[in-house]
Amino acid sequence: MQQTLLHAALDAAGRGWHVFPLRPNSKQPGLHGADRCRQTGDCTHGHRKWEQRASTDPERIRLCWETSAANVALATGPSGLVVVDLDMPKDKSCKGSSDTPDGAANFAALCERTGHAVPDTYRVRTASGGQHLYFTAPPGIRLPNTAGTIAPLVDTRAWGGYVVAAGSTTPAGAYEAVGGSVAAPLPSWLLSILKPAPKPSQTPSMAVAGQSRRYADIALGSEARNVSEAQLGEREAKLFRAARALGRFIAWGDLPRSVVEQALQEAGESVGLPPSQCRATLRSALNWSITHNQRRRDTA
Repeated sequence: MQQTLLHAALDAAGRGWHVFPLRPNSKQPGLHGADRCRQTGDCTHGHRKWEQRASTDPERIRLCWETSAANVALATGPSGLVVVDLDMPKDKSCKGSSDTPDGAANFAALCERTGHAVPDTYRVRTASGGQHLYFTAPPGIRLPNTAGTIAPLVDTRAWGGYVVAAGSTTPAGAYEAVGGSVAAPLPSWLLSILKPAPKPSQTPSMAVAGQSRRYADIALGSEARNVSEAQLGEREAKLFRAARALGRFIAWGDLPRSVVEQALQEAGESVGLPPSQCRATLRSALNWSITHNQRRRDTA
């Protein structure tokens, strides 16, 4: 088993993916935490977390895995990866009897709605029976992790995240590569959903409320126009992005939610999106944006 894990770590490093050890038969990092740091080795100049210590150096990897049956983790950010995690409903993974769609079904439905096939890329079956879809991140864009932003039971791991690599095992089962020899580039339509909403312009701290509301009105008109001009294959992604961008104005009190929902609902329906699909997309995106924009950045 130890040799299998060493091979898995070296194989990942050979692809340019940065690896670090997990505890044996576990998904928990096997590196020391800040509270146990002795300020030696990699941490001589201050504690370094797992993302900073992940490596592609074969010598370091051999030194680690030749003495331990540690599971293998990939630090997705330094590896230039975005991994889409298609999870299983908790009751389905345990009992096999739930009618709740799993992450793979939800992701396939999203692909269908946006006019795209499910991407063909390197895949890993997880211990729970879910899937990890590996994509190479676009250069110059630092994507964060997400949880349920794309669809229910669909998360992503990028900067600040890691995934358990193929070849690792846990009490729930094994992680196994099941398709695709290489990671495909992240599709542009998926990137448009995952990109963080643009930050608001830095306005003077003494700007009057009327100026802020006028800016919000302009943004509303612009985003609604972008949705109404969307082409087949980009309609839901543009609707999602518009809602993410405008949610902050709702959180700040510059726009009523009902006004934003009505404008974007009409724009989405005008390009052929079903009303129920528009409502579901708007609800998800606006809820996320409002939750994450409770405080104006120009007052921080």
